Amino acid sequence: MIFELCDVHARYGKNTTLHGVSLALESREVVCLLGPNGAGKSTLFKVALGFLPTTSGRISCDGEDISGWSRARIARTIGYIPQSHAPTFQYRSFDMVLMGRTAHLGRYATPSAKDRDLAEAAMEHMSILHLRNALFSELSGGERQLILIARALAQNPRFLIMDEPTNNLDFGNQVLVLRHVQALARDGLGIIMATHYPDHAFRYADKAVLIKGGVIVGSGTPETTATEQRLNDLYGVGLNIADACTENGHNSMKVCIPAICPSPAPQQQYME
Repeated sequence: MIFELCDVHARYGKNTTLHGVSLALESREVVCLLGPNGAGKSTLFKVALGFLPTTSGRISCDGEDISGWSRARIARTIGYIPQSHAPTFQYRSFDMVLMGRTAHLGRYATPSAKDRDLAEAAMEHMSILHLRNALFSELSGGERQLILIARALAQNPRFLIMDEPTNNLDFGNQVLVLRHVQALARDGLGIIMATHYPDHAFRYADKAVLIKGGVIVGSGTPETTATEQRLNDLYGVGLNIADACTENGHNSMKVCIPAICPSPAPQQQYME
């Protein structure tokens, strides 16, 4: 399957926030969306999910325009994982995951035994079934993120949109979440995720998309798209891309590091 945005424009009030955005996401593909704060990443996701209307352009799934789809049909096709989630009520982790089945229920229906089995299977797939009775609000940041991914999996979508899935996670939990992202793509999902770290694109993505000022300024493989010049222009800071080798020297990958700038000259102190 393929999910596409074609020449999409969108606005908040009188301000146009997306300008002719086009991108494609295929099954079994991980796409990293890179851009500074305010570049339009979250707006793009809201448009793709139908939360924000387009002013022009087309959004399609396997060639079918989704503008006339119901909210439930969109939810059955596209899962969404927000940056963070703080529930008002004290839900068990299993109940949070079970909420992912809502898109498959009738208006007044309650989850069936099959829905509960699917929620449990989603937790098992993410290796978090041992957390089923834990209160979501008492979990660590990494555990919460895995619960939200399991909830999205319980929807049984074809595509996942992830808005900074490693936000506020320590390094170990970042690696854990991103390894799960790769595994989900191998299982058939198409995944697009916003991130502030170019290294995530080099390590985990099939494609990098660069956005700035609501405009796509680059798209393609991470190695050919996330170049030093483009990333310098994107973030407005000096940086270098280096090749890093593993301990055995057989595998290498690109890493992004800040450019070394001279330290400011110390201010001379004068005695009166």
